[in-house]
Amino acid sequence: MASTVTTSKDSAATSRPGYGRLLRTRGAWTFLLPGFAARQPFAMLTLSIVLLVQHTTGSYGAAGAVAAVTGVSMALFAPYTGRLADRHGQRAVLVPGVLVHAAAGLALTALALNDAPLWALFAAAVPTGASVPQVGPMVRARWGVRLKGSPLMATAAAFESVTDEFTFVVGPLLATALCTTVDPSAGLVTEAALTLVGGLLFAAQKGTQPPVATTADGHPRVRHASALRVPGVRVLIVTFLGIGSVFGGMQVSLAAFTESIGEPGLNGVLYGVFAAGNMLAGLACGAIAWKVAPQRRLVVAYAALALAASALWTADSALLLGALGLLVGMCIAPALITGYTLVESLVPAGVRTEAFTWLTGAVALGQAAAVTVAGQFEDRLWDGAGFLVPMGGTLLALATLLALRSRLAGAPRGRTVARGMGHREPVAVD
Repeated sequence: MASTVTTSKDSAATSRPGYGRLLRTRGAWTFLLPGFAARQPFAMLTLSIVLLVQHTTGSYGAAGAVAAVTGVSMALFAPYTGRLADRHGQRAVLVPGVLVHAAAGLALTALALNDAPLWALFAAAVPTGASVPQVGPMVRARWGVRLKGSPLMATAAAFESVTDEFTFVVGPLLATALCTTVDPSAGLVTEAALTLVGGLLFAAQKGTQPPVATTADGHPRVRHASALRVPGVRVLIVTFLGIGSVFGGMQVSLAAFTESIGEPGLNGVLYGVFAAGNMLAGLACGAIAWKVAPQRRLVVAYAALALAASALWTADSALLLGALGLLVGMCIAPALITGYTLVESLVPAGVRTEAFTWLTGAVALGQAAAVTVAGQFEDRLWDGAGFLVPMGGTLLALATLLALRSRLAGAPRGRTVARGMGHREPVAVD
């Protein structure tokens, strides 16, 4: 196969990586634009469910519980969606997936509007979450194919992190506007429609999807093992669980803090500052030509994140909390980006989509758990006690990372990674 990067490998190795070169990668725009459209609804889902169910039941507790079921279902099923995409191709998984998700989302909407019992909402929330299309990991897997062996992989990881964060700024705003000015069900209905249209457009880009390994007779090569068998992936899952605890803890605790000081309108501002820190740091990470090994970068970035998150509970003013939130956001992006970058050296291309979905699922699972625990802390302890959750989650994950960081080292150049990965062609990794 001819190189898919516009510059030669030698030039790529010596020139400075940057977003300009990244976006000139041949074929990139064919999956970037539909990929952005397809992942935007994901950022609308949780808030759309909360606003709809709260409107129909009058209970934030019930609304949060339904949203939590959706999040946990997504986290548990996402890795299996990724594995199926690696085995059979992204299009084969996306097309039925978006159809199921749209139908389940509309069913959940109809049940809520017709005052269905809570158990029925839970039942509809399970397939809604389980069928969330894993477009972000699929886009990252496509970058891996286009940029194989290029130093632009770290830039691509940064670009995707910034894109994800941007969707989580726009998505909640769009969901809130639809639910409050059009109809309480408009957010979830729009999410289902955008998922269907965006997902089908992304699935249509067959030319850039990672190739499926086949046998001599053209049938898909069966892989019996999972990316979870790679020790380094398990270490990254723990670190991403800690990152999820920051997102979940911040969402609940910022809302509780601003309400306790009589300024609930500041919640959006403070969370926007937190998200802005994440985006700015992500942009900076992608523009730097790193010479430090990614394993060491991850340890340093995660230590900084744990230290910053440990200071959140001490904030006694909105100004101080905003400054700390900005700092925490700036520490998250380097850890996320480096973790995703490490996947390239740890995992063969044939199971890379699955590996990415394990990481995104870990963030979602950590976030769901943190929302629940932080809410209990805020109710039972003191205002701001929910900020203890990001501190505890990141410190536990940092301890695990320090103890097991040797497992993040990829195989030496020229060797193959074959142990525990099932039947596949040997793949040389760095």
